[in-house]
Amino acid sequence: VQLQAYGGGLVQAGGSLRLSCAASGRTFSNYVIGWFRQAPGKEREFVALIGQSGVIKTYADSVKGRFTISRSNSKNTVYLQMNSLKPEDTAVYSCAARALFREEYDYWGQGTLVTVSS
Repeated sequence: VQLQAYGGGLVQAGGSLRLSCAASGRTFSNYVIGWFRQAPGKEREFVALIGQSGVIKTYADSVKGRFTISRSNSKNTVYLQMNSLKPEDTAVYSCAARALFREEYDYWGQGTLVTVSS
């Protein structure tokens, strides 16, 4: 499956952005989709994931209550709604896909840059 993240940009602290992860190729609904981010000089970190049907959602503590992950299997797209953004949310955000019972993500898309100004 091929993934492409988009929707990043420059936003002021307290603002909102919605990222999208568009998929093509294999059956999108077979995959768990995760969002990750990597800030300059830091390691990549987990942000959120959504299960195949969209019922199961998991968030990193740092974004819980501010970010919402959702998916539309009919549109082969996963969304990450980011509210109350903070400067520390500045990073390149990427989406990835894995099969349900795998721990490792097999497919990665190119990231999109989110910059939050103070």
